[in-house]
Amino acid sequence: MSLQRYTAFSAHPTGGNPAGVMILERFPSDAEMQALAAEVGYSETAFAVPGPNGAFTVRYFSPAAEVAFCGHATIALAVALSDAGYQTSLTLATGVGTVPVKVTRDPAGSVVATLTSAKASVQPLDAALRSQLLSALRVQPSDLDPRFPVAIGDSGNLHPVVVLADRRRLGALDYDFDRLRELCLRHRWTTIQVVHRGDDGTWSSRNPFPIGGIREDPATGSAAIALGSYLRELAAIPVPGEIVIEQGRDLGRPGHLTVLVDDHAGPIRVSGTAVRIP
Repeated sequence: MSLQRYTAFSAHPTGGNPAGVMILERFPSDAEMQALAAEVGYSETAFAVPGPNGAFTVRYFSPAAEVAFCGHATIALAVALSDAGYQTSLTLATGVGTVPVKVTRDPAGSVVATLTSAKASVQPLDAALRSQLLSALRVQPSDLDPRFPVAIGDSGNLHPVVVLADRRRLGALDYDFDRLRELCLRHRWTTIQVVHRGDDGTWSSRNPFPIGGIREDPATGSAAIALGSYLRELAAIPVPGEIVIEQGRDLGRPGHLTVLVDDHAGPIRVSGTAVRIP
């Protein structure tokens, strides 16, 4: 299949997070996939090759580097495979492990994909590194929501979780790109999950992504898994339960991610719509 363009976590092509999708008989060289991802310019492009028993092996490239796993590109790929006539219950072999995905339709008729994480855990963040991270984000300790300590959510990718007390402060986020990129490279962080919890329980999110070669990710499934794991660890979400994340509004590409926490340990699911970009 030639390159396809889909946007994930939105039912409209102008929302959510765009991803390139290629379904191939075999993988091109790493250099070719990296060059194509850079040319496409989206935060990730997914390359998928079919294997036995309906499984697919998937690799993900940002404009600057390969990443082990990408949630929004997985949602986009699953819907693209469904549109191409493949089965709607898929098994994807990724750099972080096996990721099952199911494609359905919601009551409004939109195509919805739901992935199940390969990993979901939380790691502490020491005080010195916390200070460096906040400084690179240009966030003061007084900007934080005191109910939520800064920590690392692990979805197979590492995502520091920073919870701000004020939605307006989230909207005004303006970080030091070079300093944050250096920290991300040194500590293997993928994006930074900077969030705010609204009074209605909806979470607003922004995701700086300096190691990917772009300033910010409009909708981030991997970071959504990290947030779900983080909230489960803090007992800040009922189990079973779910949260809705709105992301991309500050970038003019609004999208919504649903995070489903089914039990007190193990995988976390992320669900969202996806549509082809004309």
